[in-house]
Amino acid sequence: MALLRPSPYHIGRLFHWHAERRRQTVVHLDRPLDVVPDGGTVYDGAALAGTVTLLADCLYAAGLRAGDRVVVAKDNHFDMPLLAAAAARLGALPVMIAPIASVETVRALIGRAQPTLLVAGTRLLASAGEAGVALVPAGVRTIAVGAPVGDLPAGTLTLGDLRGGAPAPVRIGGADEPMISTHTSGTTGVPKLVLHSANTAIGRFPARMERCFIPFLTTRHSDVTAAAVSFAHIRVMAWTASQLKMAPRGLVAISDPGLPVVERMLAEHRPTTLEAMPNMFQRWEVLAERRPELFGRVRLFVSTFDAVHPRTLRTMLDASGRRFPVWGWGLGQSEVTGITVNLFTRRTVRPGAPADRSTTGWPAAGVRIRVVDPVTGRRQPHGRRGLLLIATRARCLTYLGEDDRYRAKLDGRWWNTGDLAERVAFGRIRLLDREVDMLPGHSCLELESILLDRLPNATDVTVLALPGGPPVPVLCMRDDRLDAREWREAGRGLPEMAAPRLVPWDEVPRTATWKVRRLALQEQVLGTSRTPGTGRWT
Repeated sequence: MALLRPSPYHIGRLFHWHAERRRQTVVHLDRPLDVVPDGGTVYDGAALAGTVTLLADCLYAAGLRAGDRVVVAKDNHFDMPLLAAAAARLGALPVMIAPIASVETVRALIGRAQPTLLVAGTRLLASAGEAGVALVPAGVRTIAVGAPVGDLPAGTLTLGDLRGGAPAPVRIGGADEPMISTHTSGTTGVPKLVLHSANTAIGRFPARMERCFIPFLTTRHSDVTAAAVSFAHIRVMAWTASQLKMAPRGLVAISDPGLPVVERMLAEHRPTTLEAMPNMFQRWEVLAERRPELFGRVRLFVSTFDAVHPRTLRTMLDASGRRFPVWGWGLGQSEVTGITVNLFTRRTVRPGAPADRSTTGWPAAGVRIRVVDPVTGRRQPHGRRGLLLIATRARCLTYLGEDDRYRAKLDGRWWNTGDLAERVAFGRIRLLDREVDMLPGHSCLELESILLDRLPNATDVTVLALPGGPPVPVLCMRDDRLDAREWREAGRGLPEMAAPRLVPWDEVPRTATWKVRRLALQEQVLGTSRTPGTGRWT
């Protein structure tokens, strides 16, 4: 019992810690959990803790023990952190894999993890069977979760097969020991498996800031907090800890960020704070225009992982009926959690404001930043681009199965993010591009923001930089059409660009966090993967 008193830094004790608190939150789901399909869509603190205990008992019955690794690869849902908590309570290491279209990529990640147990979604198992891919070697047990999809591979267990066994022992690890592994976005290839401890993922700054009361910026007891995120990624560990610590009145977990589900959930619960990936918010612009009342109560929008474009900020902030809605933006990376932060209001993103304002922020709490020359490693003066290096105590422990790759990105205490940035006024950092995707002399991100502002019917813009030639804009248009005059006006005053390519939104390759997989898109549209950058630090 004494283990439950400290603040919830460890995912293995988090849900039980919350269940013993006087003030709890109520979780609302967009569909029943895959691990408890008959459990409904509403969970209080006690039900969440009970589900974690049930899952821990099932994993133990399947043979998972302290020191083992278990891969969890299934459809996106809030039961991902519950499964992670169940494994961590046993002293095992959960390795979380978000839904990835390529079965071969999933198999490669599982190979790096070398698990003793696989918890797999039925759709993944069906896809692997159709492709003739064995996800795990013989001897590794598999537990299937989710609605039935065809026949399961021989020897596959279900959670129903494992219920009713002996209670599992609780063996929660220390704050600095490996706690969880999640993967990077994988925009340039097979993702890396990032290994974190309780301290690096949750306990230290900048993640710790979310569990402090900061006016306008952190969760209140009166809030209804909604999130449409990838529940397998490291961001969710800190988010879950902060929400269960701050205990809002309601917590809305949206597993499917598609327009129909989001419209239904926002209509039912009307959140006061809303978090999603930048490209999810961008996709929802049409919903904000058609039904602004769905966002009418939102006082705080939150986006992390990646840059967010000014048009998206403006559309969402204008949809809010609040007098002073705020957008909290954090540039992050799975290996180091937070990097830079900024706040946006209607005033800061008004029409005519600089397009690069939305990619500029201050170093996050507990983070030190350097911008260095990619060749010499010397610090760059203000206004000159270079590689973004950071020093933080929240840096991950290593990459599972790729420790050499992890070490290659370290220079003493400095971590090479692989991003290009520059220092600007007042200690701020302006994000430009990934080094591998860089546009010499310009910024793809800034061009994309400008084009989105000038093309109201564009739902997405990706500028692809090519060596020895002008960049190629790839446009997703609401009606799949672009008038030649409209394009000439949009490109006025901008650097030379090749003729735009139109691609339907649903055909753009994306990661589980909805980032555009630029290299895959380039191969799809242009038939080449050559880029101006080296890709050395991807």
